Amino acid sequence: MNIISNIEEMQQTALSLKRQGKTVAFVPTMGYLHEGHASLLREGRKRGDILVLSIFVNPIQFGKNEDLDSYPRDRERDCRTAEACGVDIVFTPDSAAMYPPGFQTGVTVRELTLPLCGASRPGHFDGVATVVAKLFSIVQADVALFGRKDYQQLAVIRRMAADLNLPVQVLGMPIIREADGLAMSSRNSYLSPAERQGALCLSRALVRVKERYAAGERSADTLKDVALAAIAQEPLATIDYLELRDGATLEPLQTADNGTILALAVKLGQTRLIDNTLLGEEL
Repeated sequence: MNIISNIEEMQQTALSLKRQGKTVAFVPTMGYLHEGHASLLREGRKRGDILVLSIFVNPIQFGKNEDLDSYPRDRERDCRTAEACGVDIVFTPDSAAMYPPGFQTGVTVRELTLPLCGASRPGHFDGVATVVAKLFSIVQADVALFGRKDYQQLAVIRRMAADLNLPVQVLGMPIIREADGLAMSSRNSYLSPAERQGALCLSRALVRVKERYAAGERSADTLKDVALAAIAQEPLATIDYLELRDGATLEPLQTADNGTILALAVKLGQTRLIDNTLLGEEL
């Protein structure tokens, strides 16, 4: 496994691979890898001749007073996970190289970034779209894999890739959960034992809505109320947003159907967690 930190070296390596006719599968991450990331890497191993993992805590997607400085990092453990999953190249650029003095170009995806996380984290998705566009270009990815836990992020990246005619297939992979249902996240490490237990209200809300939907309920307002009631039972939880939206456009709707997304963001103490499910699919 090769670890590359220099952007120019990564570009030269990627171009050499292209000349050899190699296909590149790419998993971009901010590190502190867990089983969710590992599942992307294992699938990526099947999808390309070369598997590239990037580890970069992207400063421009963090807002003021967010957790950029405290975001969990463990490069040594990440590299062990990468090697176990068959990664060929770990790309680890630094902020000064990614955003040198005078940097002033950004990528904005308009309507898709307005609701949900975009409403509560202004500018976040501009930072995501910009760094992913740069990484796609540097790595020369043929296929890129993202988890569906960050559903809006996945939608934004797909839209960006299509709109900019980027020659990369963007794949969304299933959410990986702990045995008790909590969606895996690097930020779960922030939770106290009581908050970790309280965080189960997110998946509990999703399950209850899916049960009501399976029983025939189609009113978006009624299904939203079911989820709100489930979260309200947890005293440590504060809702950021909880919405049912069209799974393709993220537009609001009155009547739920297969493919409708229930997306929520909930704070446990100082930790903000997100989760979602598509109605009509298994959780």
